[in-house]
Amino acid sequence: MPYRLELRFIFFFRVGLPKLIQRVGSSERLYETEVIEAWSKIVRGFIAAHSAPVALREGILYVRVLQPALHYELEQISKTEILRKLKQRFGAKTIRDIRFTVG
Repeated sequence: MPYRLELRFIFFFRVGLPKLIQRVGSSERLYETEVIEAWSKIVRGFIAAHSAPVALREGILYVRVLQPALHYELEQISKTEILRKLKQRFGAKTIRDIRFTVG
């Protein structure tokens, strides 16, 4: 009997737990933390000092920007390059798009 119980625990931790974590969304939360920490390394300099990622939800990274001019710069000019770097680092499924907001 104890052997059977041990097998159930092994099965749960190998199969059930990852599925449970996926349902709860912990993996996305983990990526969110990693992306927020890596933001300043990816964008660097002025952009890093005047912007901050605030959330990663369903593959969309939400970034708060301090100035309207920087918002325009990021949205119209730099977005594709930043998105490419993020996808390269974290995978295309993790980050599909970036949304910038002034605030």
